[in-house]
Amino acid sequence: MSAEPRPPTELAGLPAWLYPAGFWVGVALLAVGVVVPDLAWVGVVWVAGVPVLAAVWVALAGWRHDRRLSVAALLALAGLGLVVVVRQWL
Repeated sequence: MSAEPRPPTELAGLPAWLYPAGFWVGVALLAVGVVVPDLAWVGVVWVAGVPVLAAVWVALAGWRHDRRLSVAALLALAGLGLVVVVRQWL
């Protein structure tokens, strides 16, 4: 009575719903920004933040399953942080 293995629903440590949900929320926020231009920055920040959210998700949720992938996500976040710091100096 062994259960059949479930098909993989994740790609590179991400749940299958994360990017599509982030995309459609971003589309809605950008559409609101077209109607109310003062709120356009919210859509832009959301669209830029989805990859950051994905990297945080992979780093935290996948630590026990695939440490190399989690370390790569942490390095990507550190690189992004370094870009932000160096950009302030320029």
